[in-house]
Amino acid sequence: MSKKDKINEEQQPQGETATQEVEKDPVAKETKTAEAKVDEVSKLKEEVAAEKDRYLRLFAEFENYKKRTSRERLELFKTAGQEVMVAILPILDDFDRALAEIKKSEDDEHFKGVNLINLKLRETLKLKGLEPLETKQGDTFDAEIHEAITQIPAPENNMKGKIIDVVEKGYKLGDKIIRYPKVVIGQ
Repeated sequence: MSKKDKINEEQQPQGETATQEVEKDPVAKETKTAEAKVDEVSKLKEEVAAEKDRYLRLFAEFENYKKRTSRERLELFKTAGQEVMVAILPILDDFDRALAEIKKSEDDEHFKGVNLINLKLRETLKLKGLEPLETKQGDTFDAEIHEAITQIPAPENNMKGKIIDVVEKGYKLGDKIIRYPKVVIGQ
């Protein structure tokens, strides 16, 4: 028998004897059981902490979802009538042209009647959030809120880069511009 085999034989009986002694010793058995329970409890605590974290994250995501959908609904309500408002804008332009022509004539009764209808329509649209963009001759041109349709030589030097004429009024619905004012600017 070689030295290696002898060492293996000596180690086996001692290992078995040590295991048998632990199994027979009640204190060692209780210690082993207590350690297993502590390991199990710590494992369960980790699982509970992980589930609690998962729950908190899910709750936060749901709160964010509710806030986002609420904001989207408010935005939708603000601009829900945008298509209708855009379709009505040419009618408002026609009213302005009609009023200008009737004013030239000397028929005050027609002017008062058409103007009354015009004011009533504009007030109703204003209640729904439609507001005209105030743009007038001599204002400084701003590409963010004006649409330049053409440039002409400025009649005076101080009119360069300014609005010479407003061809079509602009309107906004709430905070959103739905039609940019079309203007002629001086060059």
